[in-house]
Amino acid sequence: MELPQALQAALEDELASQPTKKLAAAVAELSHRYRAGGASGASPFIRSPEEVAAYAAFRLPATFAAVASALGQAQERLPNWTPRTLLDVGAGPGTAMWAAADTWPEIEQITLVEREEGMIALGKRLAASSPLATLQYARWLRADLAGVWEAAPHDLVVAAYVLGELTEEKSAALLQKLWGISQGVLLIVEPGTPAGFARIRTARQDLIAAGAQVIAPCPHNQSCPMPEHDWCHFSQRVARSRLHRQVKGGELPYEDEKFSYVALSCIRGTAIPGRVIRHPQIRPGHIHLEVCAPQGLTKITITRKDHALFRQARDVRWGSVLPTGEQEDGEH
Repeated sequence: MELPQALQAALEDELASQPTKKLAAAVAELSHRYRAGGASGASPFIRSPEEVAAYAAFRLPATFAAVASALGQAQERLPNWTPRTLLDVGAGPGTAMWAAADTWPEIEQITLVEREEGMIALGKRLAASSPLATLQYARWLRADLAGVWEAAPHDLVVAAYVLGELTEEKSAALLQKLWGISQGVLLIVEPGTPAGFARIRTARQDLIAAGAQVIAPCPHNQSCPMPEHDWCHFSQRVARSRLHRQVKGGELPYEDEKFSYVALSCIRGTAIPGRVIRHPQIRPGHIHLEVCAPQGLTKITITRKDHALFRQARDVRWGSVLPTGEQEDGEH
């Protein structure tokens, strides 16, 4: 996955004036802080203008990849649904806004809630390069999510990498507030770590109790069957620019962002037989899949004997919907 061309160009222009060594040092500090669990909720995760730039280099591409991947899965489950309004909370520089507009260019109105002035300023500069007027004229609201703020109902509400910056009590209150103003889909994304998944699992459980339907990734609304010692997460590969490789000290032209997520709605999505939750194991004449299905976690082996199913299974990836073997539209 690559960033939209306009965003990539704007990001490179934004970072071009930054000394590479200084940017790399700030990225290293942010990376350490991020892996340690992010902000505590009392102190800000981003603490200086240099760290705003470092965040853009370090986290923006990966966040875009995770959110875009999750939104794509929600779109598959709701093929006839198109959001017209978007609310992005804890928006940072508006990364989820770009991902949502890339998924649904028909979005007409965007509101973003962000605490850090530096992030808002960066987000506005990046959005000015978008070919979409919706992004250019998005409404930014400076507010602390744990404090007092108001927003009208929106079709699509996104909270990406936000819950880890809040206490459990404030996180629960925020989720109930977001569910109350979500008219279509509420997407929550967290790091693909045991702690990140634990937050997703709790959010999923609480919002199902509030009447939500799980759209993705889960194929059911039942209790999560994942064992306590394990965690459900997915991975999305994102291309690295030359500067991205320099500041992160990486040689590969890509990185894999691991994330956990849940998309919930008041609308029931199209049914799926299951979702692949691990890398498929491909063997001569066999494909082994670990799947979360309505009946729980299961392992499935697909052989060449079922030609149609085997052909579809060869294209299955970690995070894909379990193929059915049925002929799809346009398939001959």
